[in-house]
Amino acid sequence: MSERKLAPAVTSFTADGAHVLRTRVYYEDTDAGGVVYHANYLRFAERGRTEYLRDAGVSQSELSDEEGVFFVVRRSVIDFRLPARLDDALDIVTRIAETKGASFEVAQEIRKAGTADYLVRVDSTIACLDRKGRPVRVPKSVRAKLDRQTMAGTNE
Repeated sequence: MSERKLAPAVTSFTADGAHVLRTRVYYEDTDAGGVVYHANYLRFAERGRTEYLRDAGVSQSELSDEEGVFFVVRRSVIDFRLPARLDDALDIVTRIAETKGASFEVAQEIRKAGTADYLVRVDSTIACLDRKGRPVRVPKSVRAKLDRQTMAGTNE
């Protein structure tokens, strides 16, 4: 049986260096009131970070397999402003705020598609660990790709 290729997610980098992932709120994302269950915003944020890395040229599976390095969420702060509802189209806007030695800071906004005001803001610290769970420096190749996207936003 041949392996089927999945269609790519609808994503893009903007002129200011941000990454946008377009998604939709499904029934499974909501609570009994038809609004997104609060913990599911972390899932949306994770998808946004994953697609940012993928579109920046960072393969997390290759990084793990070949270099023994992987990323974990060390800290997240969430600001719930307004709810998303069943069938809403959402934009998950992701920016790398800062790259440090063994971690990087990610600023994300979850917005109704096509709007500038955020529903939820998620600020996370992503740590870089080795296979034994010890902190290691963000690999130079990854740092260069993250910096290239961050710098794209400062040159416009």
